Amino acid sequence: MTLDLETVAGARQILMVVLPVRLLRTPDWPEGPFPFELGSRRTDAATRATYFAPASARVLYGSPGRPCRWYRAMSLVHDGLHLQGMELLRTATGRSHGHALAVLHFTVDRPLLPVLRAIGHRPDAGPDPLTGPFAPQQLFGQVAEVRDGTDALAIARPYTIALLTPEARHTPALRPEPTAALPATADHWLWQLASRSTPRDFPLAPETAADEFDQAVRISADWSALVLRHSAAFLGHRADAGEGDFYEFGALHARTVYLDALLLGTLQRDHIDRLTDELSGVFDGPHLSAQVGSLERNIALFRSTYWRQHLTAHGPANVLLLAFQAQYRLPERFAEILAEAADYSRLVQNQESQQISGALGVLTILGLPLGTALSVLQVLGDESAAHLLVALGLSIAATAAALTTRYGRLVISSLRGGAGPEPPA
Repeated sequence: MTLDLETVAGARQILMVVLPVRLLRTPDWPEGPFPFELGSRRTDAATRATYFAPASARVLYGSPGRPCRWYRAMSLVHDGLHLQGMELLRTATGRSHGHALAVLHFTVDRPLLPVLRAIGHRPDAGPDPLTGPFAPQQLFGQVAEVRDGTDALAIARPYTIALLTPEARHTPALRPEPTAALPATADHWLWQLASRSTPRDFPLAPETAADEFDQAVRISADWSALVLRHSAAFLGHRADAGEGDFYEFGALHARTVYLDALLLGTLQRDHIDRLTDELSGVFDGPHLSAQVGSLERNIALFRSTYWRQHLTAHGPANVLLLAFQAQYRLPERFAEILAEAADYSRLVQNQESQQISGALGVLTILGLPLGTALSVLQVLGDESAAHLLVALGLSIAATAAALTTRYGRLVISSLRGGAGPEPPA
């Protein structure tokens, strides 16, 4: 008989909540990511940086003298949730001074799905757990404040990352044997955790359910992950034996390396949103070349700092990042940004070429009549001031007449950056 996941409390349940915040001041917390420990292993910045390419590690953990991440350990228990600590990751660039991401690290001692549904504000899901003692304004104090949905880079709901490992009685999630295929109910459970919904909230169409489940990342025979737009989940596929079990290491990885892969994806999404917004305003200002130049600098900065599709030689973190990027079509969107920026750059180059040609045309129109008149006087040996003034007047009249022709109007229009007069019908 299929168990109702709304009533299931797994052997091991962890929850991470990611919130967009604005730093009110530089935190006086310890620098670096939250250093979870397992035996002699301590997941500080130096340890975690070995999993990532240097550029990605600098974005996630900062560099000497330039910290970008801080943590605060604590122990706060309320309504079946145990808050173990918090992190702040500064994401400020350009105009987003003070922007950051906050991560709350929980363990959950009651059924996990109702907690996720309440955070996702599902109908009849009960009160939001991020209130009362877990309200962000209570936790962050004068250090940070949550950015609301009106902020261009603020997510509408907190992003959640959950892990549930089953007990022996949770057969819908378990492989019958280590080499046997998963039962169909396992992916249904994983979908509910990742989507923060029950079949009543979001019934999957039978025609598309297989495609949705194909997105699952099989980390190993022991557990799977599913990354969606607003949340991600990990689900175990064999019974958790408790202390000393592999899932202790799996939970550590979910809280550290896999969390960081999804945080980097969040940064990429936010900056691509910013670049898209900047593209839409290229023609708002009076100086197109300056706007395009600023856009190209920001694209280059994003590309060199944030845009990574291969984080590490350790496969699952890469796969999780690619899964997050696929949810938001980030590679396609960035390719569109590059193509559109290239079009604007060519437009600016064409305008500059037209202006240079126009300047040369003006010099030609101004100089040719005057040069011709002076050359004639020189050949004739005429040194009369009156004749010089007459020649000068005639050259000015010829220049004015030339400027009224189609060629002259085209030169003036090119000098102003315009396209020139329309051809006759």
